[in-house]
Amino acid sequence: MAEKQVINKLGIDAKARVKYAQDRRDATTYEPVQPEQQWGFIHNNMDCIGCRACEIACKDKNGLPPGPRFRRVMYVEGGTFPEVFAYKVNMSCNHCAEPACLPTCPTGAIWKRSKDGIVDIDSTLCIGCRKCEAACPYGAPQWNPKEQIIQKCNLCVDEIDAGRKPYCVMACMMRVLDIGPIDKLWEGKFKTTAVGPHDETVRQVKNMANPELTKPSIAFVPHRKGKVKS
Repeated sequence: MAEKQVINKLGIDAKARVKYAQDRRDATTYEPVQPEQQWGFIHNNMDCIGCRACEIACKDKNGLPPGPRFRRVMYVEGGTFPEVFAYKVNMSCNHCAEPACLPTCPTGAIWKRSKDGIVDIDSTLCIGCRKCEAACPYGAPQWNPKEQIIQKCNLCVDEIDAGRKPYCVMACMMRVLDIGPIDKLWEGKFKTTAVGPHDETVRQVKNMANPELTKPSIAFVPHRKGKVKS
């Protein structure tokens, strides 16, 4: 549905708010935000047991209806007997350095925090055009059919600002999901239970979109079958 058609269906107050946001967005030139310290997720693909406690905690915290999932645990299986393998890949919004969703939003509802690089969304400005959903190569923006708007992971900014960790991280019983400064996570210089003393960290695993597209802030401890050949 065209943007104008969507906006015309809004109430007077909502229409005025969106119009103001559009004018403000059109009056500025988009420039990628360079945060003081980019934060991101790390997930250990080998030690994750796929319990989905992180998914449940996320849905509960955000009050999501059936359908949208900010965090998704994906099962990867393959091989032939006796050489079979299985591992899990756990992803949500990657809070990219160059988020594809942000510049596509016609109302400026999506923005990137300068302090920690978290990509957040103001749902009151979302008109449900779903352009961000189409632009993201990782499936982070989620359509809420009940509210008719796009929502996504914001790394639990309320918890971050209070000095705590996101709900998904705190719910992980195996402690294989964590957050931290992404450059230190990539270099293996950040102390976390998600990485063992002899584990290596990588920026991409198999079946994941090319990280050069948006430079996602995520690190993995990969399964040997999930490694991408350099």
